Amino acid sequence: MFTGLNRSAMFSSILVVLFCIPVARADQAGESTALTIYSTAQPGGVPPEIYQPGMQTRYSPSQYRQVIPGYAIVKQDRTIPFDQQRSTVRFTDVAAQIDPTTVTFVSLSDPEGTHVLEQNFEFDLVSTEKLMERYLDREITVEQIQGDKIATVTGTLLSTSGGLLLGMEDGGVQVINGYANVRFPELPGGLITKPTLVWDVFTAKPGQQKVRVTYETKAITWWTDYNIVFTEGKDANSGLLDVGAWVSIINQSGAGYTDAKLKLVAGDVHRAPQPQAHYRAKGRRMDIAMAEAAPSGFEEKEFFEYHLYTLGRPTTLTDNSTKQIELFPSARNVPCEKVLVYYGLGSAYRYYGSPISDRNYGVQSNKKVDIYLRFKNEEEIGMGMPLPSGRIRVSQRDPADDSLEFIGEDKIDHTPKDEEVLIKLGSAFDVVGERTQINFSVDKRRDWMEETIEIKIRNHKDESVRVIVKENLYRWSNWKITEKSHDYRKIDARTIHFPIEVKKDGEVTIQYTVHYTW
Repeated sequence: MFTGLNRSAMFSSILVVLFCIPVARADQAGESTALTIYSTAQPGGVPPEIYQPGMQTRYSPSQYRQVIPGYAIVKQDRTIPFDQQRSTVRFTDVAAQIDPTTVTFVSLSDPEGTHVLEQNFEFDLVSTEKLMERYLDREITVEQIQGDKIATVTGTLLSTSGGLLLGMEDGGVQVINGYANVRFPELPGGLITKPTLVWDVFTAKPGQQKVRVTYETKAITWWTDYNIVFTEGKDANSGLLDVGAWVSIINQSGAGYTDAKLKLVAGDVHRAPQPQAHYRAKGRRMDIAMAEAAPSGFEEKEFFEYHLYTLGRPTTLTDNSTKQIELFPSARNVPCEKVLVYYGLGSAYRYYGSPISDRNYGVQSNKKVDIYLRFKNEEEIGMGMPLPSGRIRVSQRDPADDSLEFIGEDKIDHTPKDEEVLIKLGSAFDVVGERTQINFSVDKRRDWMEETIEIKIRNHKDESVRVIVKENLYRWSNWKITEKSHDYRKIDARTIHFPIEVKKDGEVTIQYTVHYTW
């Protein structure tokens, strides 16, 4: 007879019994696992509050795994004994988030003579609710604590909604809202503790064979976190960077991978659209397993039109965990430029399909001057490796106590070698801007309008700074600068830059007039 201790402990007791049931399965001796994870998560886009077993929430574990947007290809090699030509093979320890349509089974020992006739994926996992469902209209025994005594009630389970509803031998019905223990005559068949792949296999050569099983699983992803230490340079417009990169891997696939060969694919791999269920993540923070740096780190190479990063040593990814591994050794003393950018419009304005003749459009002024760090990802300055997309955190050392203080963060997209990296940190405290519309006129009969803009940049620092003043010519596509106080660079069809230098405690005023025609 199967007995549960109480309602909260019942599921644990079920597991103890089921683990003792012998199950025909592939021999795990000599097993090897290879894992290729695809970078589909937005950098920093996965919240740290993700599902953990035992959390009291109204969402199931499978729903929480939906917040992990990545996927991986799992390859497992195992040795299987085929006692006869036609055998049933049960393959356990597969990921709960497996896509059964992607499963392949190949014999490495006899690929020509071994064929899969049928394939099944069994995922009817045991739970308290399912055990109760299996015993509807069957007899169970319920124990209740009444004072210092235990009362026993035996009857037919009619319903589990709002408590247990038991049918009694005398034809009566009893409702039980609280109970200490439930006893079942036996454990019903058909329930399993782990997702299982089952194959009906024919082989021309019975005996021990090594097979490879490959499948895709969801709820596993990776991205890169860059940690940068900035050091001021000779002036306010330069500096040096120490750049470190760590791979962050989240595994919520429903399986662990021990001593796995790990590969990471960086690039935008296209996939057929799939319907997505969205759930709001709740929970508590998970521990981060920090992998120690080792000589056998990641080796990078081009792969098709992507980049492949292969870890030179096996690693273990347990289920419901986050792991970090160093992507490459820190690059030291990388020269960079500090760039101040003033964009007086404050936000990007939409370009409409007709000229914008409203004089009040775009006259609001933003005073913030944004701060950027810029460097080129080239070998000559100590970089030159393809940089996967990721979040960049920048710190600066405080000489007063030699501590690192956070000064800003940004995200970068996949960046090849010899391309520029631009990191936005925040807004300057001591450098401010002001943008004003000085004149505006329009003649709709002759299809033209003219606008004069004045921009002031004030520097309250005790050293000079270089500032790029960015302007969008947003009123219409046909424009011409008729008057200007400073030289400018045309960036694209509707963007110009005024590069200026502002002395300490100084001010620079820029004026320009733009003439639009249509």
